[in-house]
Amino acid sequence: MTKKPAKGDVSHATGKPTRDEVENAVRTIIRWAGDDVSRDGLHETPARVTRAYEEYFKGYAEDPEEILQKTFEEIEGYDEMIVLRGIRFESHCEHHMAPIIGRAWVGYIPNGRVVGISKLARVVDAYAKRLQIQEKMTAQIANTIEHVLQPQGVGVIIKAEHHCMTARGVHKPGTDLVTSRMLGVFRDNPISRQELLSMVDD
Repeated sequence: MTKKPAKGDVSHATGKPTRDEVENAVRTIIRWAGDDVSRDGLHETPARVTRAYEEYFKGYAEDPEEILQKTFEEIEGYDEMIVLRGIRFESHCEHHMAPIIGRAWVGYIPNGRVVGISKLARVVDAYAKRLQIQEKMTAQIANTIEHVLQPQGVGVIIKAEHHCMTARGVHKPGTDLVTSRMLGVFRDNPISRQELLSMVDD
């Protein structure tokens, strides 16, 4: 009798491993690390890790452009800067799968329509919840907002600590990486760019 897949499993027809395969992979890592996966403290760890990874990488199931589709045009001609500051995010680097913990500042100058501010935070999360490098993530957020909203300009600034260099490797805690992507007026107009940069906290 064929075993019915557990909730959240995906058939091999999609090329994606099943939940059982992922849990077995975690068991292998635990054994490789030198511990006994059958002991009480670790017995349920493979299932817990699998559920955690579903949350860590849920961004693959989200469409950032779709998030921005609902906009508002009754803005009384508002055409000044809109900035959502200090959006906290958790991501994982694609080189070591180590955490990247940081904040994002997302600004744009509308061109006749605006989007709900929670949608900006959701776009950040949709890209953060994937295997990432910070430079790519910064560009993805800005490019998506520009493509969907077609504003006068978009600016995205990210500051993050990378555990692949603070908890391993060179072991330099307390350091962060800063990246930015400026499009439209934020790239062309130094005054607008400086105004956005002045809103970024240390």
